[in-house]
Amino acid sequence: MTWDDEYDVVVAGSGAGAMAGAFAAASGGLRTAVLEKTDLLGGTSAYSGAAIWLPGTRVQERAGIGDSTESARTYLRALLGDGDAAHREAFLETAPELVDFLERDPAIEFEWRAFPDYFDAPGRLDGGRSFVPLDLPVERLGDLAGLVRPPVDRDRAGRGHSAKPMAQGRALIGRLLLAITATGNGTVRTGTALTGLVVEDGRVTGVAAVTADGPVRLRAARGVLLAAGGFESSAALRGERGVPGDAERTMAPGGANTGDAIEAAVRIGAATGRLDQAWFCPGLLTPDGRPAFTLGFRGGLIVDGSGRRFANESLPYDRMGRRMAAAQGPFHLVFDSRSGGLPAISVPPLVPDDQLASGAWVRADTLAGLAARTGLPEDVLTATVERFNGFAEKGVDEDFHRGEDPYDRYFSGGGPCVVAVDRPPYYAAEVVLSDLGTKGGLRTDPDGRVLDASDRPVPGLYAAGNTSASFTGAVYPGPGIPIGSAMAFAYRAVQNMRRNQT
Repeated sequence: MTWDDEYDVVVAGSGAGAMAGAFAAASGGLRTAVLEKTDLLGGTSAYSGAAIWLPGTRVQERAGIGDSTESARTYLRALLGDGDAAHREAFLETAPELVDFLERDPAIEFEWRAFPDYFDAPGRLDGGRSFVPLDLPVERLGDLAGLVRPPVDRDRAGRGHSAKPMAQGRALIGRLLLAITATGNGTVRTGTALTGLVVEDGRVTGVAAVTADGPVRLRAARGVLLAAGGFESSAALRGERGVPGDAERTMAPGGANTGDAIEAAVRIGAATGRLDQAWFCPGLLTPDGRPAFTLGFRGGLIVDGSGRRFANESLPYDRMGRRMAAAQGPFHLVFDSRSGGLPAISVPPLVPDDQLASGAWVRADTLAGLAARTGLPEDVLTATVERFNGFAEKGVDEDFHRGEDPYDRYFSGGGPCVVAVDRPPYYAAEVVLSDLGTKGGLRTDPDGRVLDASDRPVPGLYAAGNTSASFTGAVYPGPGIPIGSAMAFAYRAVQNMRRNQT
């Protein structure tokens, strides 16, 4: 075999899981290459709030919030049962070790930040157990700053970072990039798209990829880690696998997450699982037709195509997304001037005048006028809003119990989130089913080793994050578990490589 470059570890992808795995490999003295299909690092992780759900670590201990591995185990068992206990226990066991490892590096700093767990179940923390990276001054990255994907609004507009410190997902990717670079063992190769896996004598020994200069073959003496996201941007794969939603409505960056890594592994005999699953969320349409991830509704109400409510709008976003997938659209958020703008959080932030000018939002002085502009039945919409306003007056949502859970009240500052819609003008914003990525993919063992159809590890091949089948199945337990679990299983994969086990 002729190789264009040789490494110990090749990592496909550059999100939080991929970068954590690459850092674990490079810090252990392994020559490591990070391959990113696009020109920017971070994928959807860079767009995220970078909440990290890794329970029972010293970050929560510093904050004094009473978290523990055992309480997290109780919580996960209540939600998931014991069907995948091996992955659950591997995740829980690894979380404290991983955080200790990461925080030993001066580039990586975390702090706990309140954000409730998503289900009322034993072991839940009402204030949450997730943590976030500290903001990162752009000048600390120097010339590396241009490699990190900017916030979603600036990225979609083709602009780079502002002079402000990198925050949230950008801070996480930037800090991991600093740590990888400081090892002297890490190489980042942007514009390098995985096209296949090289197999010799039954073992994955490298990857085939394509760059602007043509195809390359890169050797991976210890192993290949696939952590390149899911297939949410592929309309064909979504349709084939029955994933609700639309490839045009995902929050994935343009040109990314088309399932290349999963498909490459399937071609050499890898098994897959949970392919119909995604991390769902409501999205508000923006003037360019793409969605804005929307959460934390503290006012307004959402109606389906009949003009009726169908769920507690303040549900955690994945749960609300699943309610949307089971309902009949089109969906609209109806609100009034009381909120002084959108009564929710959107990523990217939305500018009302732009939304109205594009037609993504409509405005009217009466509910009848709003119904006419949206095509909703006037009598049903009016009755729905009047019933909702009655709940606001009584302080009890008799239909969907909005405001009864700590998560609902978190975004309203502890106050009521069932607030009357009665101050014209009225607004309707189109809501679509969006997602933060698919969560079905390659089946792995608890050490991240990719399995074949007979549940045997494929030698030399590992997967983590949305390239793998999530152990949480159809459940999204809390803020940051996609990132936390991706980082944990990428770290475990590298530890397995270092032990030279296959």
